[in-house]
Amino acid sequence: MSELQRLKGLLPPENQSWVFVEAAAAIDPPLIMLEEIGRDEVEIQIDLEQWDYLAIDHRNLLFWHEVGRIQNDTIPRDGWEMAALAIGLGGAIGELWVQDGLLLLMALGLSGFAGYRLYLKNNSEKRLQDAIFADERAIDLACRFGYSVPNAYKSLGGALKELIEKTRKKKQRGFYEDRLEALRKSAEKARAEMSEQQGISDSISSENVYG
Repeated sequence: MSELQRLKGLLPPENQSWVFVEAAAAIDPPLIMLEEIGRDEVEIQIDLEQWDYLAIDHRNLLFWHEVGRIQNDTIPRDGWEMAALAIGLGGAIGELWVQDGLLLLMALGLSGFAGYRLYLKNNSEKRLQDAIFADERAIDLACRFGYSVPNAYKSLGGALKELIEKTRKKKQRGFYEDRLEALRKSAEKARAEMSEQQGISDSISSENVYG
């Protein structure tokens, strides 16, 4: 079985009909990325050359992270915002000459909306929050596919540590470090909840035994 076929088998049933897994064809591609390839169709692209150096568990959790992004609807969209911004600004400048107030307001509104969407797309805090939510979804998916909660956290944490070690760009490395820190906090919370549930279970067992 090829690696791409193996990864396709890790797609949840609800995603199998419209999410595709392919080898990246670009020059110097990222390790793994998402791309919309049509209406309601998404492709997960993998640079197999870099991918092969990762441990299987690390691959799985990084793959499920991307699936989590899809399920959370945080897929990168086509860059229509720049075109809309250019059209809006161009229209606004043109309407200044002809002095049509309504068309000027419409052009400014288009520019404002496109500018706001560009701000959201490039906002580092939102990008980090989206990634953290996708990490949480990756943990859930790993458990669906048979991982224990501790092993799911350990595997994703190991994958992030490996990415940190291999990333030269300071900004991108900091992004992975922030994700790892959020993952640690989430793991501590999950461990506390499991301990509390275990304590309740032990208490119930004791009551059953000793009446």
